[in-house]
Amino acid sequence: MPRAPDEHTVPNHPTGSNFPEERITSTFPEGGFQAWATVAGAFIVLFCGFGYTSSFGVYQDFYTREYLSESSASAISWVGSVNALLLIAFGLITGRFYDRGYFYHLLYGGSLLLSFSLFMLSFCNLPGPIFLVQGLSAGLGTGMTYLPSLTVVSHYFQKCRALAMTIVSSGAGLGSVVHPIMLNNMFKSLGFATAVRASAGLVSTLLLVACMMMRSRLPPSATHLPFSKSLRRFAYDKAYVLATAGLTTYVVRYYFPLFYLQLDAIQHGINQNLAFYSLVIMNSASVVGRLAPGLFTRRFEIIDMAVVASGFGATLILSMIALKTVASVVIIAVLYGFFSGVCEGSVKLLMLAVLTEDLGELGLRIGVAFTFVGIGGLIGPPIDGALLTDKFMWWRPALFSAIMAFVGVAFFVATLIVVKRRNAEKLKALDGEKTAVEAK
Repeated sequence: MPRAPDEHTVPNHPTGSNFPEERITSTFPEGGFQAWATVAGAFIVLFCGFGYTSSFGVYQDFYTREYLSESSASAISWVGSVNALLLIAFGLITGRFYDRGYFYHLLYGGSLLLSFSLFMLSFCNLPGPIFLVQGLSAGLGTGMTYLPSLTVVSHYFQKCRALAMTIVSSGAGLGSVVHPIMLNNMFKSLGFATAVRASAGLVSTLLLVACMMMRSRLPPSATHLPFSKSLRRFAYDKAYVLATAGLTTYVVRYYFPLFYLQLDAIQHGINQNLAFYSLVIMNSASVVGRLAPGLFTRRFEIIDMAVVASGFGATLILSMIALKTVASVVIIAVLYGFFSGVCEGSVKLLMLAVLTEDLGELGLRIGVAFTFVGIGGLIGPPIDGALLTDKFMWWRPALFSAIMAFVGVAFFVATLIVVKRRNAEKLKALDGEKTAVEAK
């Protein structure tokens, strides 16, 4: 007699296959207090982590013009790019630990390290200590919490996973709106040290709340492939490899507007108050964009949204060459923010819902992809800063970032072709099985 599925059973099947509806319902709660509390906690973690990293443009501007004025823009951008690298690429390690059941160790340890790092940043006034605290230490803390917070939500949702992930991802967008407003205003009124301490206090309080809300539901996978065998298996997945390549090249351009838009606006003589809010405008539009994939997955394919949004994003990066007026700053900030949010949200769903068939390897699969993506984020901002030079030749980093973005779009198009072909083959196989059953 077959064993009835219990709450710890995880089906290993691709999203969208003809898996029995009853099995899905009995396996995933698809809601309930703890499920939505975990979503809310993950939302807060991304608000404090990814949202803070995405706000580095405020620090880039403040360090370049005032606090570390003797350092070049390229040197300063290493702080933000290393932080971004560890946020994403550390998933290679955290993904493995997450799959082995160390969710709470990563969440609590990372939250504590991030809070400690931000408080220590308030005592730093030299490039070296700032790099160690804000780049390395805060990056490690954020990296420890980021991937586990994304993946733990998949324990509770199958049918509603796209919606849940959209809500979680919007936490990063909201954080990238709130943090710049706070920091820009407090730097002027309170000074660097007090402003950073106030920011650290907010982050620490919110992370404490998140730790109290989030719960892992499923036990760790009983079997684990050796790391080398897992990599070999991933390497034979064409769609996964192409999507990872697309993300890696596309993310090289990702931080150019985030790190440099505010500085770009100020250097072009834009009113300082508007320049301070340029990052807020862009990140606000990004919040709206992040909501689109989860809301429209029933009408549009996730991979289609990723391709279209990345194409518009690449074009808007190129248009930054013409950024000289208030109107151009606002238009680019709104449009780029929106399409960047759509691309980021759809790509996360692509990895979670389309390119991962076995939830038991979800952490490692995303961790491997994010390692390569993190390398792209690491090299992008310093190259942009070097191309910019002390003469602020803005067309050079804009052109470089646009070229890398269009290369990423080409990889996404190739991913789309492979995914469509694979889905067509699966449907054909299912039709064949159905015909065979009817013939009997």
